[in-house]
Amino acid sequence: MVEWLHLGLLLIPSLPLIAGLWIGLGVIFKWNRGEQGERETAYIAVGSAALVFLSLLAVAGYSLISGSLGTVVISRWLESGNIQASVNLLLDPLSLTLACVFSLIILLTLRFSVNYLHREASFQRFFLIMCLFHAAMLLIVLGGNLMVTFVGWELAGISSYLLISYSWQREYASTNATRAFVTNRVGDAGFLLAIFMALLYWGNCDWEAMLVQSQVEASVVTNIIVLGLILAACIKSAQFPFSAWISHALEGPTPSSGVFYGSVMVHAGVYLLLRLSPMLEAMPIISGLLAVMGLATVVYAWFLAQMQTDIKSSLIFSTLMQIGLMVIEIAVGWTTLALVHLVLHAIWRIYQFLLSPSFLQQTARPAPPAPAWFQKSIWLHNACLQRFWLDRLADTFLVRPTRLLAHEAQLFDQQVVDRLTGTPSHVNMLSTLAQMQALQTGNLQLNSQVGIGSGMFGKLLQSLAEMMEWFEERLVLKSSTDGLAGLATVLGQRAELIESYLRQPRYMLVLIAATLV
Repeated sequence: MVEWLHLGLLLIPSLPLIAGLWIGLGVIFKWNRGEQGERETAYIAVGSAALVFLSLLAVAGYSLISGSLGTVVISRWLESGNIQASVNLLLDPLSLTLACVFSLIILLTLRFSVNYLHREASFQRFFLIMCLFHAAMLLIVLGGNLMVTFVGWELAGISSYLLISYSWQREYASTNATRAFVTNRVGDAGFLLAIFMALLYWGNCDWEAMLVQSQVEASVVTNIIVLGLILAACIKSAQFPFSAWISHALEGPTPSSGVFYGSVMVHAGVYLLLRLSPMLEAMPIISGLLAVMGLATVVYAWFLAQMQTDIKSSLIFSTLMQIGLMVIEIAVGWTTLALVHLVLHAIWRIYQFLLSPSFLQQTARPAPPAPAWFQKSIWLHNACLQRFWLDRLADTFLVRPTRLLAHEAQLFDQQVVDRLTGTPSHVNMLSTLAQMQALQTGNLQLNSQVGIGSGMFGKLLQSLAEMMEWFEERLVLKSSTDGLAGLATVLGQRAELIESYLRQPRYMLVLIAATLV
């Protein structure tokens, strides 16, 4: 019975993955393409989301009646010495609440997108990525340990990248997708650091075990783990000074912008902070820094919201303000208020994003102007237009040093490493069919039949190969009268002559006498 229960729980995050796999196979094998495949794609994507939502409601109802299920271990992941990790799900009120809310929002967004993206060339691709994203968010909020949560964290990042670059033919969309993806990788480094430290020093990265361990032993390790996760959470939720990337992430379709950066994925960092809230209670300095970061985000987003001229940018900076308030609430210990704030904001914001395409038709008056005192400050007005130069700061302190380091590494590789080890062998091989035909007709000559080596080791190997080629050509591959074959024939003839002599009686007597003596 327990095994069947575990299998059923595992199916909850697996259903969207199965739906996405089915849609992908349909596109690959051409039974689900174009407008003819829209109905099947919609049924599969919306149907899987509906099944997930109903299953979560059933689990939440059972948990409400019978009590919290806690951590449910599905299977062992790895076990080495005192390090243990499992594939498990955490089914407490926080996880189930957010899983139900996020699944409902994704379900409504998928249903809305069926008509919104009708006859789009990439209809199937959009729904495939949305199914992948649904599974990612379920793994984030239901994951019982850092490793399961990190898998969902990465899937969400990949889904975000693919939908920002939905119109990949446009260079601006691809550039913004790359900027958002690279920025979030910095947060992923903090997440990985937290996993490494938890496994190395505590031997476990389960949420419940980590909370107990942090209360028993408050140390530098605990601070490093919390700081790594806070870095990941703040970048994922675009907190100041990591807020620049989210304003570039609105290149995808409006439904994906709403569900990713308005209501669901942008709250993943807030969920992570809610999980860490028991640890933060014993860390007043870190909580204070978190509150300052949230306050800075609120101020930054409010100023920039005054200068926006399009509805999606206005909504995204309004979202940043609300998330900054949630971060402040968590930092001061108002976790219940932060959870209620998160749920209400997610539902309201997705409604606004889905309504935004018809905003001009439903609004009879223009947006209110910025306050008069704001308009009089030329410096502040210019700073808001430049978004407080966060993009330039990121380019100066992150992008340019990274490019410079990569350039220096490339020079070192070319000037030192390649000269020692040589370039890869395929560089000196025949690269096209035309070159092979030219070689056969005599129009192309190679300096060496064994290839041209470069670098110290390459030249050494070339010399060795040429020696082996000479040995093979001169001795092994000659005709029957030359080379090794001819030598073997001569030696065989001499051996037969010696044997014929030994068969004569006088030689046999000599051998017997020599043996007796």
